[in-house]
Amino acid sequence: MTSVIELLQTLVRIPSVNPDENPAVSPGGEEQLALAVQEFLTPLGFATRLEEVEPGRPNLIARAPGPQDRPRLLLAPHLDTVGIDGMTIEPFAATVSNGKVHGRGTSDTKGPMAAMLWGLAENADRLASLPVAVDFVAFMGEESSQPGSRHFASRYADQYAFAIAGEPTSLKAVHCTKGSLWATLQATGKSTHASQPQLGENAILKLIEGIRTLQEGPFHALLSRSTHPVLGFSTMNVGTIRGGTVPNIVPDEARAIIDIRTVPELVQERPAREILADFIGPLDIIKASESPPMSLDPDHPWLQQLTAAVPNLELTGAPWFSDATHLAAAGIPSICLGPGSIDQAHTADEFITVADLEDGARWFARMITSLRAPGSPT
Repeated sequence: MTSVIELLQTLVRIPSVNPDENPAVSPGGEEQLALAVQEFLTPLGFATRLEEVEPGRPNLIARAPGPQDRPRLLLAPHLDTVGIDGMTIEPFAATVSNGKVHGRGTSDTKGPMAAMLWGLAENADRLASLPVAVDFVAFMGEESSQPGSRHFASRYADQYAFAIAGEPTSLKAVHCTKGSLWATLQATGKSTHASQPQLGENAILKLIEGIRTLQEGPFHALLSRSTHPVLGFSTMNVGTIRGGTVPNIVPDEARAIIDIRTVPELVQERPAREILADFIGPLDIIKASESPPMSLDPDHPWLQQLTAAVPNLELTGAPWFSDATHLAAAGIPSICLGPGSIDQAHTADEFITVADLEDGARWFARMITSLRAPGSPT
């Protein structure tokens, strides 16, 4: 390949939609993309393998050439994208027009992936002799419950000194992010004929009342006073609500899925699911998926090294979560960083500008060139 643009086009043209929330999508796209990245990295001297996390859905793990006893840095984008329903452009054509590369994943997160890979290629002749080994891991499943990064972190966290998760951050270092709890709440009632509702118990009304209590009562107050200097306060959103079958039957079951975004202070002693359980009254939590918040000290040695190596590097926070949260929770100091704007992620006309993509490739090439082990002379 002759340019980072061509590399990104190759990646986008391999559909890798996450199948978890898209029943019509067959697993396999993540694996095909992993194989393409493996083909790119192997000639650079990386020792690569696909490690299956779920059937047909692997992580790609690529270890840098050179001595194995060096501190190890991890570049870690994800393989999957969100679905393509509602897109107004051809999702996988990867066309270039008006200074933009268009298609699903160009921003989130194949653009950052391409920039990372191109930065490694630009340093191919020095990767084995750097004082820091730069590994590359591409995770499956980030767009759902992050099984790829959870799996990797549980097995390999002790091998890494620092990680950069590839996300579209406009080349800002996102060193703190909110966590998330996706919880399915259920209310149960008693069905009866709608002409005599007093003989039943309406589960929808019970669910609505329970949600109103969460939004307006002590739980809301707790979210509001749990604050972070960069991330602000914790929040709750009701994303879906379903219940009942027909108008003339009092419903005996109703469910809602809520999304709670957490700051570190809220969950420093207990996970969000346990806290929520104290406030839901007659409702039940029947399903929950939780990602912890992440907060890396701005004075951390690895962040200081990046700041010194890349002038004008801006540190910031984000209300979203990523694979970095699971790496950090397992003990790897982590940030999110990559070219492109989060405003373009998941959009109907997703794109990344050519200028941003090329800036990202230069950023990672320069960062890799400048690496030194923390504590060594500058």
